Amino acid sequence: MQSNPVLEAFGNAKTVRNNNSSRFGKFVEIQFDKKGRISGAAIRTYLLERSRVCQISDPERNYHCFYLLCAAPPQERERYKLGNPKSFHYLNQSNCYELAGVNDAHDYLATKRAMDIVGIGEQEQDAIFRVVAAILHLGNIEFAKGEESDSSFVKDEESKFHLHMTAELLMCDPNALEDALCKRMMVTPEEVIKRSLDPHGATVSRDGLAKTIYSRLFDWLVDKINVSIGQDPCSKYLIGVLDIYGFESFQTNSFEQFCINYTNEKLQQHFNQHVFKMEQEEYVKEEIDWSYIEFVDNQDVLDLIEKVQFFLLNFAHEF
Repeated sequence: MQSNPVLEAFGNAKTVRNNNSSRFGKFVEIQFDKKGRISGAAIRTYLLERSRVCQISDPERNYHCFYLLCAAPPQERERYKLGNPKSFHYLNQSNCYELAGVNDAHDYLATKRAMDIVGIGEQEQDAIFRVVAAILHLGNIEFAKGEESDSSFVKDEESKFHLHMTAELLMCDPNALEDALCKRMMVTPEEVIKRSLDPHGATVSRDGLAKTIYSRLFDWLVDKINVSIGQDPCSKYLIGVLDIYGFESFQTNSFEQFCINYTNEKLQQHFNQHVFKMEQEEYVKEEIDWSYIEFVDNQDVLDLIEKVQFFLLNFAHEF
């Protein structure tokens, strides 16, 4: 049970319709041995909404953990050089910073207590929140056009401060970090080529790094939780419960929304197949007297996405 506050802190966010919306899919396994006794449990996660780390719209919020850390005790905020969430680009794209009836300072301490219970020690907790703080500082690094064509550099002293804070928190060299953000490495069979990026390209690189870091942090947390709850890798018998996003329709849907809605269409078709189609076929085979049950068949939607002549996912690869 104590894994829930940890997963919610790092995997949930405020959306238009829900102040505590899970932004990932979760499959919970209860595992059994050959005698039918519970032998373990595990959590599998899918489709973390990575784009939310860098891009939010009003009145939504980013993941809860960012606001929790900004509400941490003063000595911890000083350690990570954090202040008001309004000062961070990844948070101030929306005017929503607080939730009604929610105390972020209290929830920060509750999340740390939950981490203690699931076996995440003090040093690991510090490393986790260093990464969270580093992502906030990373988002505040801005770039200016360099002297050479299609080149860039860290824009000003404020951006340099955030660059050095990011490097310090991630324990890497600031010059190497700047080089990684402002240049792109292209590997050929013969050599490695470094290509400069313009300010827009460097910003895309920065956001890509932030999303990758956060995604890997989330995966690491899930692995730690699975170790704590004691999954049985040899179990062949399980009961699984799937908790996935519902259908989503925003003013502008992102690729994540496309994947979420596609997943829901597949689940709906699975339900239709087993509850309506296969069941009614069985009635026909057994010559049972019954009345046909009307249902909405979404196969045409799946054909639009999956069939070779359309296959929207193929077009997605081109963007």
